[in-house]
Amino acid sequence: MTYYELATLFLPMGTAPRAVEGVPAFAAEGQGRLLGMWMVDIGRLNRMLVLRGFDDAGSLLAERKRTHESTSPFNCGDVLADLSLDSYEPFPFMPPVEPGQYGGVYEFRTYPFRIGGGYPETAAKWETALPRREAHSKCLIAMRALDGRPRFTNIWPYADIAARSKARADSVAAGIWPPKGGPDWLKSDMESTIALPVAGSPLT
Repeated sequence: MTYYELATLFLPMGTAPRAVEGVPAFAAEGQGRLLGMWMVDIGRLNRMLVLRGFDDAGSLLAERKRTHESTSPFNCGDVLADLSLDSYEPFPFMPPVEPGQYGGVYEFRTYPFRIGGGYPETAAKWETALPRREAHSKCLIAMRALDGRPRFTNIWPYADIAARSKARADSVAAGIWPPKGGPDWLKSDMESTIALPVAGSPLT
């Protein structure tokens, strides 16, 4: 897959089961491939994250149009309080996201780029450093946004919160993370969200 969409579904309290039921059916009717569904556990709550993959930009745009024009986006329009759709392309060296069991806790980290470039430099530094970092824990995907604010998002699965803390602490202590010079083109207002896979998610 060469393109990804990360959808954020804003849900009133108590309506998550409706979205969990509706998303897979909605995705199956359209283009692309449903990869993962999570509920936010640490961060702004009452949000569901949905990751889909697409083979080409045309498919992504066609699905975006279908979602925008749907009377019930993700088959839960009757409970949706709001909806955000963000498009991404993976860093060139990242393998495609494949469904599977990677961990019960996923961290979504988003880093804004400084104005004036920085993507090629940042991606190159990640390509060099990531293999050693993945000795501590897998990076599911690193991908840059194609719309909205210049930024990139990286997703990390862990067995649990303790495993996350250990992997991050060990890689920093070993001097292998963050990548040397990696933050040079990044702004400081970074975001981190912890989310848990829901029933039916292809990524768990």
